[in-house]
Parts: sequence; C-alpha cells; structure tokens
Amino acid sequence: MINRVLIRIKVIQILYSFYKGGNTDATNAEKELFFSLEKTYEMYFYLLMLVNEITAYAAKRIERDKNKYLATAEEKQQSLKFVQNKFAQQLANNWTLNQYKTDHNLSWDQHEFLMEELYLKILESEAYQSYMADPESSYAKDKDLWRSIFKGVISDSETLGHEFEEMSIYWNDDADVVVSFVIKTIKLFEESNAENQELIRMFKDDEDRKYANDLLRYALYNENEYREMISRNAKNWDSDRIAFMDVVIMQAALSEICNFPSIPVNVTMNEFIEISKIYSTAKSGTFINGLLDTIVKELRASNKLVKAVSFAN
Repeated sequence: MINRVLIRIKVIQILYSFYKGGNTDATNAEKELFFSLEKTYEMYFYLLMLVNEITAYAAKRIERDKNKYLATAEEKQQSLKFVQNKFAQQLANNWTLNQYKTDHNLSWDQHEFLMEELYLKILESEAYQSYMADPESSYAKDKDLWRSIFKGVISDSETLGHEFEEMSIYWNDDADVVVSFVIKTIKLFEESNAENQELIRMFKDDEDRKYANDLLRYALYNENEYREMISRNAKNWDSDRIAFMDVVIMQAALSEICNFPSIPVNVTMNEFIEISKIYSTAKSGTFINGLLDTIVKELRASNKLVKAVSFAN
C-alpha cells in the first residue's frame, strides 16, 4: 500500500522537518520516517472501519425510528438493504482487520457525530438512492455501492479531514492516496474468501521498505555532496530566492538519481517535479527541472551516472 510516490513525499517531509528543527541525529530521522509510514497504514484501517461504523449507526437509527412512540408507517417499514449489505458484513468479520484493530487499539467510539454526518450524506447520494431502488441484490452491487461511497462521499468529507488532522499530524496529506487504496481493496474482495479475505500489505515487498530507508539515508549522508551540486549549478540564480523546499526536493531527487540505477532518470525527475508543484512554489517545477537536468548531464559527462533507460510503449 505504501507506494513509492508516497515514500518520496514522506522522505521530503522528514528531510524538511529534520533541517528546520535543527536535528543532527540521522537515526532518529529514519525512525520518524517509518513511524510516519506506519501511521499512514493505520489510516487505511481507520477508513476500512468506517464501513462497519456507518452500517452500525444506520442500523441503530433505523431501529430507533421504528420504536418511536408515534413512528410513521414509513419509519416502521424502512428497508434493511443497506445494513444487510453483504460486503459490509464480510468486512465486519475480516480476520486481518479485526486483529489489527485489537493490536493497535483503533476505535471510532467517540465520533458518532461523524458517522451521523456521513450517513446523512450517503442517504442523499445518487449511488445510495439507485442502490436502494434496485429490486435486484448481489454481492457485486453491494461492493459497488461502497466504492461509490468512498469516491463520492467519504473522500469529499471536510469533517472527516478535520478529524484525521486532529488524530495524527502525519495524515494531513495522506487521505486521497489512502482512499484510493481502500477503493482498490473493495474491488479485490471476493465473497468466497469470507473472513479470510486478504487486505493490502503495508509494503508490496521488502524492496520497497529498503527503498524508503535508503532514499532517506543517502539524502542525509550525502547532503554536502548534493548541496554542492545544487549550489554550483544554480550560480545564475539568486541563492536567497531559492525556496528551501526546492533544495530539499532536489536533495531527495539526487539521492534517487545517484543511488538507484534501476529507476530511470526521467521517472525520478517527473515524480519529484510533480511533488514540487504541490509542496513548493508555482515556479519550482520549472526551476527544479532545469537544474536537475543540468546536474544529470554533468554526471553523465564525467561517467558518474549509470542509469536504466525507460522506453515509451
């Protein structure tokens, strides 16, 4: 689940915090990186848990309405289709999810107001209304409903975003990425797998875990070398006007360019330029692109760079 795009962003965030905080202990920075990544993985489980929390809230609300002293006929005859959603029931029994919840003490118990808000928005959604109006039921349709809810309701919830910000400082920029993996998880579910359905692992493999560790480590331990490259090739720029975030982004990019021969240069440059558009200034993408391109040409001319080549399809 923790892909390389997210790893690059986290490494840049840790580097920026490391220098701005005046830290000198690279080991602590590495620990901070993996703690940050683990918190992102925790967010994945919190989002999956919303399926069952919202379903439980809906069931309680329907039961409450039915038992009103002056309940209307409509309240007494509410459909249970939503609360009996087969995908939601399967997820509620998922062994991996329940084990993780127990091991990490995860709970939405103090957030009923959030479940109410999300449920009311679900009721208003076109996906929910089409689902409830459909006379036919199926496991596939039950899954599709929740995929639509994550795409159109949960991903757009400002209240949920605020709650995540309160719960962890590491979640400010993670929601969109993690929601996409929840949607992917729903798609992967098979009814026949019952409670043993596999969830997405934190890292695809050990290589990605090593990549995260090494990208940060090379950036920190080769700081002087990379900063000298940047400074020497930025001689036509006023150094005082170069955003510090740009320097950090280029330092991380050079860490990848110089130490990961299997990753093509154009892939590295494109990824870090995209990150700069989000985390730095409006002109950063053009500046970083030009400067990194100059440095790469210099490295190649001196035979200090051996990289894989990517080919267009």
